Amino acid sequence: TAETKAKAEETKAAEKSKVEKKVEKGGSEAFDKLVEEAKGQTVNFYGWGGDDRLNQWLDGFYAEYLKKNYDITLNRVPMGIEDILTQLSAEKKAGSTESDIDMIWINGENFKTAKENDYLYGPFTEDLPNFKEFINQDDPETTADFSYPIDGYEAPYGKPQLVLYGDSKVGEFPKNTAELLEFAKANPGKITYPALPDFTGSAFVRNVIYDIVGVEQFQTVKEDKEAVRELVKPAMDYLKELNPYLWKEGKTYPEKEPTMRNMVADGELIMGMTYSAYLVSNSIADGSFSNNMQTFIWDKGTIGNTNYIAISKNAKHNAAAQVAINAMLSEDVQLNRYETLKTIPVLDNSKLSKEVQDAFAKVDLGEGVLEQSVLLEKRLPEMPAGLVPIIEEIWQEEVAGK
Repeated sequence: TAETKAKAEETKAAEKSKVEKKVEKGGSEAFDKLVEEAKGQTVNFYGWGGDDRLNQWLDGFYAEYLKKNYDITLNRVPMGIEDILTQLSAEKKAGSTESDIDMIWINGENFKTAKENDYLYGPFTEDLPNFKEFINQDDPETTADFSYPIDGYEAPYGKPQLVLYGDSKVGEFPKNTAELLEFAKANPGKITYPALPDFTGSAFVRNVIYDIVGVEQFQTVKEDKEAVRELVKPAMDYLKELNPYLWKEGKTYPEKEPTMRNMVADGELIMGMTYSAYLVSNSIADGSFSNNMQTFIWDKGTIGNTNYIAISKNAKHNAAAQVAINAMLSEDVQLNRYETLKTIPVLDNSKLSKEVQDAFAKVDLGEGVLEQSVLLEKRLPEMPAGLVPIIEEIWQEEVAGK
């Protein structure tokens, strides 16, 4: 009957609410106090604002989740990480004890800079119930960011992985750098990559280095420019050899990844690369890519890393920031993020209930993409953060326009 159905729904909702409370609060008195303190606070979340779909999700689902469950108001502040670091530096020099910057979207060399300059609050992750319950503590990306120790100063947010994509009408995609050169020769002017230091362009160059030189030695090499130059020479020689077959003969490059993506969408290029593993399915769904577009990776794999959220040392709304980060690591939020944005979740699948595992497994990733298991099996580690700017300088000197 309708009455029986209604009662069943009520019981189900009550059970779900109990589970959510248990998961969110984790039975920790210290965290319960943070939840109380955070009530009514507005938390400022600073980070790159160039992804419209992500912005809509943050301002929509995530903001509503924080408001409904914790009475926290999310204020997203779009700002490039360089400007965020500049503001934190200025505040420190001025001796400021309060910062409007609460949460920061950060990783890699920028995290290293922020932590070494004492701009960040921490350690805090060990106090977050969801971090303890759902994150794999033994995952190298939980303990180190671009090989730099995290020490509890940032929490995982999402897992990007470099993928390549192209128009399937052009035939077989290259599975390594040698095949990419032949592919470029067969399609002159139809391939390029973003100019370094663009994040995606830089990752693509590091992937070329890995494919030609190998991976292991970069985890131990000294941060000495000439030693690194010697090590990456075969890859830089390769990129110079590739240049004449690129768009505009490699004399110039698209400034940013979105520019290159638009060139692919317009048919000016037949191939691109992105850190968003499911960009192709999202772009087919919104009509910006044709359904001939396919994602591919190289046989030796592609670089993956993790985005994190940190808290500024003098955050005005520290309690709200910690509660909001804990909420980002909840099953509900990560599942909705996976469903809506198609980003690789940061939760450890083996730590989730069978019901939640099934919910993640049922997510339709759309057309033209690779399964998460395929990506994670071919995921290569990031280079130590200090090597990234050195390699970017070497590329500018040895490859750009050469």
